[in-house]
Amino acid sequence: MRKMTNLLLFLPALLSSCGKEISPDPGPAPADTAIQYTMPEESAPHEGTWLQWPHQYQYGVTYRNRLDATWIAMTKELQQGEKVHIIAYDPAEQERITALLNDNNISLNNIDFNIYPTDDVWARDNGPIFVKDKNGQLFIEDWGFNGWGRKADYTNCNSIPSKIAAAQHTAAINLNDVMVNEGGSVEIDGKGVLMACKSSILNRNRNPGMTQQQAEAIFTQYLGITKFIWLEGKAGLDITDMHIDGFARFANASTVITMDKEDLLYWQVPQDDINRLYAATNKAALPYKFVKVPLTQNDVVTTYGKNLGKASYINYYIANNSVLVPVYNDPHDAAAINIIQQLYPDKKVVGIDCRNLFANGGMVHCVTQQQPR
Repeated sequence: MRKMTNLLLFLPALLSSCGKEISPDPGPAPADTAIQYTMPEESAPHEGTWLQWPHQYQYGVTYRNRLDATWIAMTKELQQGEKVHIIAYDPAEQERITALLNDNNISLNNIDFNIYPTDDVWARDNGPIFVKDKNGQLFIEDWGFNGWGRKADYTNCNSIPSKIAAAQHTAAINLNDVMVNEGGSVEIDGKGVLMACKSSILNRNRNPGMTQQQAEAIFTQYLGITKFIWLEGKAGLDITDMHIDGFARFANASTVITMDKEDLLYWQVPQDDINRLYAATNKAALPYKFVKVPLTQNDVVTTYGKNLGKASYINYYIANNSVLVPVYNDPHDAAAINIIQQLYPDKKVVGIDCRNLFANGGMVHCVTQQQPR
């Protein structure tokens, strides 16, 4: 995914760490660290989904108004199968959002409002990571978030996991001093395999001096990972330094959904990374099945006339009853929905218009965060 380039205009700032109930040793984890927590895969049953609703306080009313329709569409679909935890900036925003939902005949029965100031909408990257221990107890992991390598001051968003943990009375694991890690940087297959780009993790703007071995030990301990598929990525390509979830995802434990070579090159994935991706194997050393979805046929144009180039359908979100797929008013929308529907025959695949959201650098997966049941 590609976050808003105008965020680069903000001065870098140190983000604060909030006190948590559990504070691990901030030093690098040893190489032989045992698994302590496991992150359920996205397709596991949800208690709910977290959304940070767009507001006017960072980028203005026009920015907010251009995105409201996407959040309305996501909420309409999600609330039919799970709780929707909406983070509103303040009470006035909660009232405004409530009116929008009422105007669109969306039931509030499965809506849970939370009043927390946020800097923006990217819940995947700054939101809580829910994990379980060996006894099945749920914890919130609060990984450090520093505005994609101190490219912007996201102090409000960095505090969201600790606020949610306190409100839910859920034990939080403070990893702010252990590793900076955005949710969009990592993909897991639910069977102990993690796929990621080094450029957005082993980058001195996130984790200076951290080795691959140290990062793997941390992911083993806190996400339950035992095998790693590392791509180099491309630092500086966008504000995220190339997150994996824009072009390659685990559809399930045996299937990777991505693009063909030409589209990956258009997405500026390095050729060596394309080779590594296509050669990836699962925990049993068996090759993954690859399902390839094309980019949009045409350049995406926002509702207000801005040309954005071609866009990806890979950044979708798996909910309890549905799969929310970004669409762009493009001829390839129907083909993408059909391909993804075949991967999830027990769910309804729904297109979510992401033209205006893509202008700000992301799609559906970037702005959602699951809470396991």
